[in-house]
Amino acid sequence: MLAIVFISLTGQTRRFVEKLSADQQLEIDDRNCDVTMKQPFLLIVPTYQEIVRELVDDFLAVEGNLEKCRGIVGAGNLNFAQLFCFTAKDISRDYRIPLIHQIEFQGNETDVSYIKEVMRNG
Repeated sequence: MLAIVFISLTGQTRRFVEKLSADQQLEIDDRNCDVTMKQPFLLIVPTYQEIVRELVDDFLAVEGNLEKCRGIVGAGNLNFAQLFCFTAKDISRDYRIPLIHQIEFQGNETDVSYIKEVMRNG
């Protein structure tokens, strides 16, 4: 079972993660982005480029974390059109991490079911 690592600046991403009922989850911020993950994980990020990107870059720079990241999920607002989930897309491209899924706001039941399946199948 994959763990969940996430960033939530407004609470939307946190609400989505709560729906996943993950046994292992870590919300990263500027106080704990140097944590070493012991197990494979999915990274879930909102669309706020500078703040999120700095935290993710610091977190993935910790030895072993990049190798344990199995995929990324972006959260955003469809009203932003081509900018929807652009932070997740950029991280996926730059680190060659598969972009697993994109959700709007705190996701819906279909999103939750899909990510739970991804978590189970690792």
